[in-house]
Amino acid sequence: MLWLEVVGWAGSVLVVVSLMQARVLRFRVLNLIGAVLATGYNAAFGIWAFAVMNGAIAIIDVYWLVRLLRERHDERAYTVVDVGRDDAYLRHFLGVHGEEIARFQPGFALADDAHGFLVARGDEVVGVVVVRDVGDGVGLVDLDWVTTRFRDFTPGEFVYRHSGVFAAHGLRVLQVEPAPQMREYFAKVGFTPGATRWVREVEAA
Repeated sequence: MLWLEVVGWAGSVLVVVSLMQARVLRFRVLNLIGAVLATGYNAAFGIWAFAVMNGAIAIIDVYWLVRLLRERHDERAYTVVDVGRDDAYLRHFLGVHGEEIARFQPGFALADDAHGFLVARGDEVVGVVVVRDVGDGVGLVDLDWVTTRFRDFTPGEFVYRHSGVFAAHGLRVLQVEPAPQMREYFAKVGFTPGATRWVREVEAA
C-alpha cells in the first residue's frame, strides 16, 4: 500500500535527520517520531526484527525525553560555578566557542571588571554568564550563552535563580540590553523592561 510506503520512508528520513541535530531535545523528539513510524511500518509487513529494534529505540527516546524535561528546571541537575574573570577554564571556554558567541553577541569582549559564572551539568560546562560591575550595586550582563546541545533547556536561568552568587559580589540589581531574539528568554528568567535596559533585582544571599 502506498501510504505504508510513505510512512516507512518518512520514518527513515526522520531517523537520519535526527542524527544530524546538535540539540539534545530536538534529536530525541525527531528520533522518537522516526522510530515510531518505522516500528509501525515494519510491524505491518511482519519484519519483526526491525520492528522490535525500532520499538526499543522509541522506548529509549521516551525515557530520555522524560528525564531531560524533568531536569529542565531541576536545580539538582545543574551547578553554577563562580570562577571570576581570570579563570583559565573560563578563558578556554570563551576561546573555544568564540566564533559562535560572536554570531550571537557581536562585539563581546571580557572586560577588566567582568565576572564569569559557568553553568555545569555533571562534568560538562553547558553555558556561561558574564556580568560586569558598573557601580552602585548594579551588574550589567555582558553575555548569557549556552552551548548548542543544551540551547533548548536555557540552563543560564540557574545563574539567576542562585541570586546569592551576585549578592556575594555586592550586586543588588542586574541589567541587560537584550537582542530582540533574547527578550523572551530574559523575561522568563525574571528581567522586566526598563527605560533603557531590562532589569532584575538580586535577592539577598
